[in-house]
Amino acid sequence: MSGNIFNSNGTHVGVVDGAGIFDLKGQKLYQLRGINIYRLSGELVGHLNAAQGSDKRLDRSTDRLFPARGSS
Repeated sequence: MSGNIFNSNGTHVGVVDGAGIFDLKGQKLYQLRGINIYRLSGELVGHLNAAQGSDKRLDRSTDRLFPARGSS
């Protein structure tokens, strides 16, 4: 699976590449198993909304995984 991750406000905050979730600078932040998001240590921290296509949206409660930087 690959695609973009958008927060609940529609801001591009990350990228999915295979089973990895990366920030916009390319640093691996999380692992993805199905729709579940895990820290690299194995701790479950959230999930992606089930959506068709490559673009995924975060729930408001999961926005905290990708802190907003700067203004858009």
